[in-house]
Amino acid sequence: MARSDWLLKKRRSLPDPEYRGRFAPSPTGPLHFGSLVAAVGSYLDAKHHLGTWLVRMEDLDTPRCVAGAADDILRTLDTFGLRSDEPVIYQSHRTAAYEETLQRLKDRQAVYPCCCTRKEIADSALNGIEGFVYAGTCRNGMAHQREIPAWRVRTNNETTGFDDVLQGYISQNLETELGDFVVKRADGLFAYQLAVVADDSFQNITHIVRGADLLASTPRQIHLQRLLCLPTPHYMHLPVVVNEVGEKLSKQTLAAPVDVSQPVATLLRVLDFLQQQPPAELASSDVGTVLDWAMQNWDATRLRGIATLPAA
Repeated sequence: MARSDWLLKKRRSLPDPEYRGRFAPSPTGPLHFGSLVAAVGSYLDAKHHLGTWLVRMEDLDTPRCVAGAADDILRTLDTFGLRSDEPVIYQSHRTAAYEETLQRLKDRQAVYPCCCTRKEIADSALNGIEGFVYAGTCRNGMAHQREIPAWRVRTNNETTGFDDVLQGYISQNLETELGDFVVKRADGLFAYQLAVVADDSFQNITHIVRGADLLASTPRQIHLQRLLCLPTPHYMHLPVVVNEVGEKLSKQTLAAPVDVSQPVATLLRVLDFLQQQPPAELASSDVGTVLDWAMQNWDATRLRGIATLPAA
C-alpha cells in the first residue's frame, strides 16, 4: 500500500491520533545495537500511530558523558532515517526545571535531606531489587550534619503497579523493595528518576517505549508522577538485547558501535530482532523504503512476554 493511502486509512481508523513518544539515550559512548533497537521500536510505535517522535539527550550525569558522543548518536540516528520531530533537548540545560520540580516536592513535604554515606547504608541495609534497601535513617531528621546532603523522596508501604503493553502487570512495594530513593545527589547532580519525570511532563509524552532493563525504574517514576499530580504515560518495555553469555549489551560489556556502513542490512537486523519479519526483497531497497514498510506493518504484539533476546 502506498504511504499516502495508508496514512489516510490510518487517520480514519484512529479515534485519537495524539501520540507523543521519545527516545532518550545517554551520551556515554557510541550507539550500540541494543540502543538502536530501542530507538527503532519507539520510532515505529509512534509513527504507526501517526504520532510525534522526539529525541532527548540524557546527559545529566556529566562525569559519565563522553565528549562528542551526543553528536555522534544524532548522526547515527540520521543514518537510519530516525529524526526528531522537534528540537532535541539536553538534560544538562534543564537544571532550573529540576530545581523547580524538587521544590514542588519539598513544598509537599515529600522529600527530606539525607546525610548517609554508601558505607553507612550498606552496614545497616537489606538487599533489594537494585542494591541495598534504604532503612530511612534520616527520615525524621539527619543523623548528623552534612554540608551538602542528598535528597530522598518518601515512599510508602503500598504497591505501585502498572500494566505494561508487552510485559504485563508490574508492581513493587517501594518501601520494602527499594526504600526512600534519591532524587538529588550529594554531589549536586539530579537523579535520573526525577529528571525523566520532569522531562516527560515538559514534553507532554504520552507513550514511553524503551528497553525492559528500565522496568524496575518505572514504579519510582509513577510514584513521583503521583506526588507531582502529573499524568502517567502508557508504557511498553521492549526486550533487552543480550550477548552470548546473557549480559545486556552496554559499554560495560564492550558492546560494539552500530555498523553504519550498511544501514539497510543493520536496520533489517533490528527488525528481525523485533520479530517483525521483514520481506527478503527489502534487502535491495533503501532506508526510507524499509522504514515505510516497518511503520505500516509494525506489530508490537509479537514481542509480548519477551524480556530478553540475543542479538539477531
